[in-house]
Amino acid sequence: MTDEQKRVHIIYPALLNPTNPISVNLIGAGGTGSQMLTALSRINKALNALGHAGLQVTVFDHDTVQPANLARQLFTENEIGLNKAVALINRINRFFGTNWKAVPHYFGKQTVRNPKANITISCVDTVSARIEIEEMLRAGIGKNLHRDSPVYLLDFGNSKNSGQMILSTIGEVTQPESKKFQPVGILPSLLEDYRNMILGKEEDNTPSCSLAEALEKQDLFINSALVNMGASFLWQMLRIGIIESRGFFLNLGSFRTQQIPV
Repeated sequence: MTDEQKRVHIIYPALLNPTNPISVNLIGAGGTGSQMLTALSRINKALNALGHAGLQVTVFDHDTVQPANLARQLFTENEIGLNKAVALINRINRFFGTNWKAVPHYFGKQTVRNPKANITISCVDTVSARIEIEEMLRAGIGKNLHRDSPVYLLDFGNSKNSGQMILSTIGEVTQPESKKFQPVGILPSLLEDYRNMILGKEEDNTPSCSLAEALEKQDLFINSALVNMGASFLWQMLRIGIIESRGFFLNLGSFRTQQIPV
């Protein structure tokens, strides 16, 4: 394939120079979500410095901080027993001067009536939660277009020492004509591409009683490694406005990454 035929995705233009902050729903405030919130705060600060309206983030999580969460997730002993989303948002708002929101509830059809946000970032543990999130986002395609209508879904997932981040579109993002590239308006989700493999995978959602037990399930740095790469991906989306890949696979055991082309 020549450079003129390279497949790319042109980012939805309203996100590159918006009048109002980009709305972001961050679902899950655990190992990956707690790290991602800090990364989003840094992205917001940098965008503001460059004259961009930045981000307006809402974090959803029904869980509370447990002793087993310490070290692998960004919580302290003083926050044990607090709701994860509330603890993180209070800290981030004080540190960065933002006015972001926490919702101490499960993100689901029974608890969230209006899931609208330009970008949804999924940091959940189960396949069932992923399916429900996608169904909620895609249910409103083409209906009641709004400033905060869903455009993109960033899905993070990991096992003990490997994981992935995949960007998908909610519906089709209209692409401009190009003589140099082949713009692609629809980016499939993880479930659309690997549904059979994911549905056949066994999950262990048993809560860990100690940090040592938690580290047997997920390595200490897999979440932060995923987030650093995923946040860099999001930063390039919003700064450059064009992407040649729609995510990546990461293996910390072999220290290898593999991009997922558009």
